Amino acid sequence: MDQTLHNGPPAPSPVEPAPPACAAYDGATSCIGAARRFATAYLHRIHTEQRTPLTRRAVGTAQLVVSELVTNACRYAPGPLRLDLRHLRHSLEITVWDTAAALPTAHAPDPSRIGRHGLEIVLAVCAHYDVQPTSGGKRTTAVLALTDPPAGR
Repeated sequence: MDQTLHNGPPAPSPVEPAPPACAAYDGATSCIGAARRFATAYLHRIHTEQRTPLTRRAVGTAQLVVSELVTNACRYAPGPLRLDLRHLRHSLEITVWDTAAALPTAHAPDPSRIGRHGLEIVLAVCAHYDVQPTSGGKRTTAVLALTDPPAGR
């Protein structure tokens, strides 16, 4: 069983989820680590201020998803990008806005392929994934559960 990031029994969730958070980046590869730290800080804030139960696994998975989405934006979209995080009671909505019009596609599973598994990973760990074209590029959204499913699932 995964360890939680709080002591004692989980506190009840507040009526209102935490306000969203947004960060803008220049699109350089150095922003990947900054985006991961931003997501981690947001999760710790909702854990502390909103008393949201949060597992270490959820934090690590959120860091992974943010890293994969931001890496794709840095690699395939010229220019700036934006990361939006929104707490949805028991999940985290992660949205990355970038300047590339091309929509990502998942490759067929191939264990011999080196690299380009990011979207496969995101699809495997997220409850919801969506990409929408925008006037200046696209918006990629993934929703990640913050709590572990019951044992046996």
